[in-house]
Amino acid sequence: MLFGLDVRGWLPGAYLQFLRVAGTSLADPVIDDHLLEGDLLSLLRSLDALTDAQITRYPAFQTTLRERMFETYPRVAVRELLMNAIMHRDYGSTAPLRFTWFDDRIEIQSPGGLYGEASPANFPRQTSDRNPIIAEALKALGYVNRYGRGVITAQAALERNESPPAEFTFDPGYVLALIRKKP
Repeated sequence: MLFGLDVRGWLPGAYLQFLRVAGTSLADPVIDDHLLEGDLLSLLRSLDALTDAQITRYPAFQTTLRERMFETYPRVAVRELLMNAIMHRDYGSTAPLRFTWFDDRIEIQSPGGLYGEASPANFPRQTSDRNPIIAEALKALGYVNRYGRGVITAQAALERNESPPAEFTFDPGYVLALIRKKP
């Protein structure tokens, strides 16, 4: 995963599937799709560029003379939830990490349910590293800090952007993070 030339040859599900959908349902037309794979750093660099290309910044008037910049989705929130999905996914699964961008929301579906001591009742206060080597690699590469505050940071960024809080669905086979578009 960190240095391999044929990562999917060893870990068939170790890739990210991105879909941009024109609408609010998977039945609506797909207007862009990408399959991101390779070693961890290559995947992260591709994901960084792809995500930046999707986010829109725009001004909104606060008073007659003053405006404030908003984002359709705060970069910090999207980043934190994607890093969590990459770090905590079940790499034994053949399912990809799914990153779906609808007109009204983003869905990040990570294979594998909550791990270790983490449960729906104590999420996001309790964390457990399913993949400590990947977590340490992400830290060494400068993508995470391993303080266990990614979801809390994402929620704070959404609040600052006046966006709804992220929603989570927990299933034994996956964790789904949903970010709604700023109204």
